[in-house]
Amino acid sequence: MNFTVGFKPLLGDAHSMDNLEKQLICPICLEMFSKPVVILPCQHNLCRKCANDVFQASNPLWQSRGSTTVSSGGRFRCPSCRHEVVLDRHGVYGLQRNLLVENIIDIYKQESSRPLHSKAEQHLMCEEHEEEKINIYCLSCEVPTCSLCKVFGAHKDCEVAPLPTIYKRQKSELSDGIAMLVAGNDRVQAVITQMEEVCQTIEDNSRRQKQLLTQRFESLCAVLEERKAELLQALAREQEQKLQRVRGLIRQYGDHLEASSKLVESAIQSMEEPQMALYLQQAKELINKVGTMSKVELAGRPEPGYESMDQFSVSVEHVAEMLRTIDFQAGASGEEEDEEVPLDGEEGSAGPEEERPDGPEGECPEGPGGAGPTLRSPFR
Repeated sequence: MNFTVGFKPLLGDAHSMDNLEKQLICPICLEMFSKPVVILPCQHNLCRKCANDVFQASNPLWQSRGSTTVSSGGRFRCPSCRHEVVLDRHGVYGLQRNLLVENIIDIYKQESSRPLHSKAEQHLMCEEHEEEKINIYCLSCEVPTCSLCKVFGAHKDCEVAPLPTIYKRQKSELSDGIAMLVAGNDRVQAVITQMEEVCQTIEDNSRRQKQLLTQRFESLCAVLEERKAELLQALAREQEQKLQRVRGLIRQYGDHLEASSKLVESAIQSMEEPQMALYLQQAKELINKVGTMSKVELAGRPEPGYESMDQFSVSVEHVAEMLRTIDFQAGASGEEEDEEVPLDGEEGSAGPEEERPDGPEGECPEGPGGAGPTLRSPFR
């Protein structure tokens, strides 16, 4: 709260006095500050009694100043700007007093010869009795009125009370309501903060579960890739063995064909010899070679169906159907997820490689590593 140095001239003007009076009103009790006046860290001022009422409403478990139990302090929000005020174990008694405002209140009361709101009260005249001031309050009709209305007028049968009494009572009720509303707002703000923390926790947990889910499926894919590589390797070995055998037969038959062709060529050239003596000198040897060549038995040909590789086909329909049943596990906790055995083909495999069927009749096992993909959490 800022005040100009020239206070004396300010008090001389009635309009300025009204403005000053508005600046000296407590936002809790709606009356002029009552000493001691405390200043909050946000630079707003409160009656210490009003500040204590708001503080007690926001911290119902906080011990009073006279208690022998040592309290750890508390917090409440400024009713003017909603700034959070954190107090130590002394509570509102630890707040600094605003001596400047207290001095201004003293000077204002000295300079003002009328009670608070007197200027407004002297203009409130009864509409029915124009020369009568409104000085009582009709409790039955709940309206301010004048004494003549009670004696002769419309409120003669009503129950009335002095206007200042009702004024103070309703001011107190409104002040208490404001304090409760401010405390309620603090509780609502605390709930909002808690729900915002819940939202943040939901986002963090969702991010963590997404990472775990991705890791599970990447591990499962790694097992499938490993098994595919093993089966492809077995298929390649069988292919190489068959190709080596057939190519060996091809080389053997090729060598026999080449030798037979050379012998035929040599025999034809011999038959073209015009001299019988020369022909007969080499005819016997050629006849023996041709006979021997024709009786040579070559290695057997591959049996029918030798070229087929159908024995290396795999059936994955049941595995695919099983993978489609993977789902989130109800009631799974983070601890269970951390204790899961990873699907990396090391600990989840059924045994060493030689126990896996990768021969001609090898079939795809029930799942990677010889067992179906068991995901304890979050999958089943």
